[in-house]
Amino acid sequence: MEIRGPLELPAQREDIELETVDGLTLVGELAVPESAAPVATLVTLHPLPTAGGFMDSHILRKAAARLPALADLAVLRFNTRGTSSQRGTSEGAFDGGAAEQFDVAAAMRFVRDRGLPRPWLVGWSFGTELALKYGREHDIEGVILLSPPLHRATPAEVEAWADSDRAVIVLVPELDDYLRPAEARERFAAIPHAHLIAVEGGKHLWVGEAQTRRVLTEIVAAVNPAALPLPTEWSGEG
Repeated sequence: MEIRGPLELPAQREDIELETVDGLTLVGELAVPESAAPVATLVTLHPLPTAGGFMDSHILRKAAARLPALADLAVLRFNTRGTSSQRGTSEGAFDGGAAEQFDVAAAMRFVRDRGLPRPWLVGWSFGTELALKYGREHDIEGVILLSPPLHRATPAEVEAWADSDRAVIVLVPELDDYLRPAEARERFAAIPHAHLIAVEGGKHLWVGEAQTRRVLTEIVAAVNPAALPLPTEWSGEG
């Protein structure tokens, strides 16, 4: 069968809870390969909750649905404080990216406690702001930034990554609503090792199967390139 849309490939999926240092419980899900140990871990940070972003935002949901089976990756998704999805509602209230630093820390503590390997932060839109602002505090291999608006991450917070040995992968849609490739190259020039990928025809929300496959391919290219090319057909049990 063709791999597209909401198709969910086999994986071990577990509803989880994250506990923050300021006393909140956040809800989420961990998906890991069905029968093999994961080779790396994606800790996903969703788009702006006040604009409809949550752990089920489609790129993150499809990463969890496909990449444990296709690329041997563990995928952690969770709702930041005050955010709701089918999984439930995380306690607390949206704080504009400030107290959300504790949410990121709770996710990374979960990864450490579970012994999940080679964590990467994968942020989308608002999630890229959290990755840039707080990712350097944690033991990660790198950040993958999807449609970064650079509204909340300051120039100093971006430039701070220049002194880090963590990978910085930036996917910028050609037709983004907030930050397009030419400006993005200027804004990320402060990080000499940043790898900026301009995606032709892409838009902020990465709508359509072609854009989904491009984003997931670039994620896997950074984290587990041996799994490429990602198949477009699934012959196993679904």
